Amino acid sequence: MQPAIAWLVVGLLLVAVELMTGTFYLLIIGIAALIGSLIAFLGQPVWMQALVAAIAAIAGSVLVHRYHRVVNATSPKDVSNDVGETVTIVSWVSEPQRLARVRYRGTTWDAEVIGSDPVAVDSMLYVVATQGSRLKISPTPSPRPSPAGGEGV
Repeated sequence: MQPAIAWLVVGLLLVAVELMTGTFYLLIIGIAALIGSLIAFLGQPVWMQALVAAIAAIAGSVLVHRYHRVVNATSPKDVSNDVGETVTIVSWVSEPQRLARVRYRGTTWDAEVIGSDPVAVDSMLYVVATQGSRLKISPTPSPRPSPAGGEGV
């Protein structure tokens, strides 16, 4: 098999796998392999093909890493789309510990009721925070966070 075709097949396979994962790193490595294919097509030796492909892969990976770091640094950390939504208590798991099962988004969720006021089954409460897959709920709504991560209006 010609080196150009080998690089091309590897590059296309990596790009195809990337389309199923969505991380962008395999896309970068696939593009680097396609660049290696181009260098092979131009008749350069194998060491040159590998060197150019490696440089392209490293440079692309660094760019993707920087992009992810910038995006993650500017996105608000504690903003949840669930905050402010209403839930209904289905049953108590442990009333003294304020742990309940609630109906939310068409299914039941674990929730922790904030505060000490008595709350009856079938009461409607508001999501004030999330902790993993557990909702923290309260009889009074909290202000929704703004999309920019600043104070609510």
